[in-house]
Amino acid sequence: MSDLQLHTLHPDFDRLHDIFGDKRLKSIYGAGCVKNPRVMFVFMNPTGRNVSANLCWHGLRAPWLGTKVIWKLFHELKLISDEKYFKIQKLKNVDWTPEFSESIYTQLRKNRVYTTNLAKCTQKDARPLSNVIFKEYLDLMLREIEIINPKHIITFGNQVSSIILGKNISVSTYQGRKSELLVFNKRIYNIYPVYYPVGQGMRNMSRAVNRIRRIIQPS
Repeated sequence: MSDLQLHTLHPDFDRLHDIFGDKRLKSIYGAGCVKNPRVMFVFMNPTGRNVSANLCWHGLRAPWLGTKVIWKLFHELKLISDEKYFKIQKLKNVDWTPEFSESIYTQLRKNRVYTTNLAKCTQKDARPLSNVIFKEYLDLMLREIEIINPKHIITFGNQVSSIILGKNISVSTYQGRKSELLVFNKRIYNIYPVYYPVGQGMRNMSRAVNRIRRIIQPS
């Protein structure tokens, strides 16, 4: 488990969770390939549907554990196997185990993928977070990017993309491999705003998959 997460930042994430998160739940951290992945996926914030947010969970606390929809995106991008995907679709939320959860992120690590949320403070439901809360995580997000050092960074949705890039972003204007540049501590990172593929954004799943496929395919 230790080589799937960036533990140095966890205390800072927990401090913010104590302020902005549900006290009956735990922070959810980024996980996967923690050294120079080919792609980092940045989502919004975790909810109580994630089984690893439970106070009694003893295992990896990572994005999307116990959920189903988002794994379709990873499967269509060939980042998780058919075996893992079909098992995910069969499992009930309460049937997820720490062992199976870790096996999924181990596979993502092998495929050089790192997955995280801009905000790590878990909410009981999917109600929107304000920009004020997301901005409290921005400095930590930039440190996470700097340490992980991904080749490509996929930011999902207008809100996350706008906060990370510091300007108003509309993902609908980004097609193909069009990107933005993020400059931090004299390093330059390629940021690709993409449609959010969960919740109401499910209708844009195919658009997200097609764009990401073009971004991460070998040049």
